[in-house]
Amino acid sequence: MYELLMLCPEERVEIIGDALDALEALSVSVEDADAQTPAEQALFGEPGMPPPKEGWQRSRLVALFAQEAQAKEACELLAAQDFFESCQVLGVRKVEDQDWVRLTQSQFAPVEITPEFWIVPTWHEVPEQARQIIRLDPGLAFGTGTHPTTRMCLRWIATHPLDGQRVLDYGCGSGILAIGAAKHGARQIDAVDIDEAAVTSTELNAQANSVALNAGLPDRAQGAYNTVLANILATPLKVLAPLLCAHVQAGGHLVLAGILERQAEELQAAYAPWLSLQVADCEDGWILMTAQKAL
Repeated sequence: MYELLMLCPEERVEIIGDALDALEALSVSVEDADAQTPAEQALFGEPGMPPPKEGWQRSRLVALFAQEAQAKEACELLAAQDFFESCQVLGVRKVEDQDWVRLTQSQFAPVEITPEFWIVPTWHEVPEQARQIIRLDPGLAFGTGTHPTTRMCLRWIATHPLDGQRVLDYGCGSGILAIGAAKHGARQIDAVDIDEAAVTSTELNAQANSVALNAGLPDRAQGAYNTVLANILATPLKVLAPLLCAHVQAGGHLVLAGILERQAEELQAAYAPWLSLQVADCEDGWILMTAQKAL
């Protein structure tokens, strides 16, 4: 493997990245060229959303190629293009062979939700203290248990009785919340998402965890539920307020995540016509908001 390294201004990052893809780069990464210097810039985004910018004012692009000749040819072709103006080639270097699968797996360890409830990648041993686990490997769909919003939802599930309940996971992603609900006694679970890839991911993860649930597009959600879970983001949660509240049966619970601390009042105002949201948990600047519908 060989890396082609380039320095590009922010406005050139996207077009250079697209060109590298067309030149059959195996991967392209973008880094802050000023990282760990006084000029370093922080770019903050939210889970499941595009990055706020394509790159930094001074971005370092690293493209991976299978052969040295491919990397050098890409370098020559890019340098001849008008859009390469103000960009700079830093060089081509060999990447030492590694066990990439093992290296990637080493970055993901079991995640503790409660002392007895854990998320465990398939290649890891189950912790001795675990009494309930979800087997889930990092994938394309959002929701692996590593983000605070997912952990807070799972903590809520683990500490509230769901035996025999009908549960809706709206915006299911990987299906991790629906699977967690099944592991804690829910009897009928609908997991829905607008992304068909998420639906497929949910079905596969449910099979891997030997739980039964119904996964599909949002129109699969029908009627009222004892518990409605939605780990999305604040803006779609506000838009979905009347729909989600309508799915909560009398005496039932609504559990919302994907909300930053500063967005609490916005969500409370959006849901006020139907339910009174309260902050139930917080972690790393994120909050969990819940409400119970009156009988």
